[in-house]
Parts: sequence; C-alpha cells; structure tokens
Amino acid sequence: MADKPSRGLVLYGDGLAHLISPSHTNLHSLAARGVCGFLSLPHSPHAETEDERVVRELAQLLDSHDAYISNNGEHAPTVECQQTSLLPTISERFMGLRTALLATNASVKRFGRKLGFTVFQFDELTNYLNESPQDVIISEIFKLLGFQEGRILETSQFDLVLLHVGHGEKENELEWVNNLVGGIIQTAQPGSEVGSRLHVSIIMSYGAVSNDEDPNLSMLISQKGINSNLSLLIPRQSYTMKGGNLLNNIRHHCPMLIAQWQEAVTRKDMVETFSFKEFKEHGANLAMPADRFLHEVAFKLWKAPKYGA
Repeated sequence: MADKPSRGLVLYGDGLAHLISPSHTNLHSLAARGVCGFLSLPHSPHAETEDERVVRELAQLLDSHDAYISNNGEHAPTVECQQTSLLPTISERFMGLRTALLATNASVKRFGRKLGFTVFQFDELTNYLNESPQDVIISEIFKLLGFQEGRILETSQFDLVLLHVGHGEKENELEWVNNLVGGIIQTAQPGSEVGSRLHVSIIMSYGAVSNDEDPNLSMLISQKGINSNLSLLIPRQSYTMKGGNLLNNIRHHCPMLIAQWQEAVTRKDMVETFSFKEFKEHGANLAMPADRFLHEVAFKLWKAPKYGA
C-alpha cells in the first residue's frame, strides 16, 4: 500500500481482447510489469442490442448495473428509461471521488454523465494540435490527474480518469491503444514521481459473445484427476459468490482481462503476455466479479475500504 493516495487511470478496450497479437508489445510489457487476472460478467439478456451490451458491461464495471435495470426487473432498452434518482453518483458512493470519462460512444457518454462523470470527447483534449494524438492525450490526461512535466502537483482536477475505447469508434483501435500504453509506461518509469503515484488498470473485453461455453476461454479450474470423494471439499471460486450466496448467472467464459500496475505498489506475477492463457496459468489475481473492480481501485485512491482479502 502506498503512503499517499494514488491517482487512477483506467483504459477500457471494449471488444478488443480477441484482437491482441504478439505485435502489441506495449500491452504485453505492462502485463509483465504488474498483476493480472479476470473480471467475470453475467450472461447477456435475451435479444440485447449491441449498444445495450456496451452500456450494460460498462455499468457492471462501475458497479451500477442495478441502476440500469428497470423497476420491474426487465432489461432497460435505453439508459433514458432510468430515473435519475436511481443513479447515485460515483462521488456520492466513493467518498467524493472525482471522475472523468473520455469516450466517443454517445450512449457511454450519456450513461457516464448520469453517474456524475465529467465527460470529454477525445478531440476536446487533442485540440487539433499537430502532434501525435497519443502524446497529446497522454499529456492532457496526466494534467487532469495532477501530473505535469513528470512532477506531481499538490492538487488535481480528478482522482480517476476512465478512457473507453472500442465499439468501432476509431480506425486501428487496438494499435492506437497499444501506442497509448507505451506512452504511459514511458512516463511512469520506475523511480519517477508519476510512477509512484499513478495506478494503471488496462481492461480488455471480448464484446458480444454467445452464451455457449468456450472451453479455450473458460475461467473454470479443471478438476480432472481429483478424487470424486474430495471434489466437494474444494471451495467455490470467489467470483461465483457474493454476500455468501452463490451467483446463478455467471458467464464462466470470455471474461474481461485486466492488468494493473503501479510501481512498487502492485505485486508482480509470472505473466509475460497480455493473453487469456497467460492470465489463467500465471496471473495472481485469478477472477473476481466485474462489479467489484471500482471498489478495488477506489481503495488504492483512499476512497473506499478494502474489498476482499
């Protein structure tokens, strides 16, 4: 645990996980520096549109899914169906946490505003300058978090910045993300002021998937070779439980992949590449429900008590 509150940067690549290749070296480098695991999701509702999926999975990530469900328990067709009173802001829930959202998807931006995010468009930050868009955005994001010219300012405009990328918003999205991650790593080098106070989370999801199990992308731990008389003694994986109760709608395959890094704060596991196989075999975090993610990050920012062990 750091001796001062961190400032958080979350880069969420919606539907980009299946596109990651060996050429995306910066993503692999960050995964190898930090701690990796999975964020589990529920099964998709019947007849869900792609736009609904995008917002629903973001709502899961922000622990705001209950507010996205209509009063009769049906899946809400649009965010506008929700009563604002049912949507407590992130700041109200997490000790005044100040949050910013960068996105281009209209539904994502609309939902973010309802949760109290200050919402930016990517080109609002780049200001059409004749520089690399990644360099400009990284510089502006760090300013929002109170980092300027490699130093930490005493105060910052925001405690947490979330970038939402995906859903066909930019050409060559994953390459753009990979370059952005490279700039983040370079700026937050070990020994730097930024590195000691910046908590980075890189999340990649698979987007729309069927509810049929994919054995190659399943989080379930194999019990092959375990004596059947002993199988009942094996505890359930924590992502299948909440409040001591078994969750009955967990999608065990195609979870979100998450890598987190803060120099000298997050532990380092044995993961070498940003991939499902590596995270399952060598990741230290295994899996937790996606709706617990924000609680974990808020703890690093001194805005929430510790969740879990």
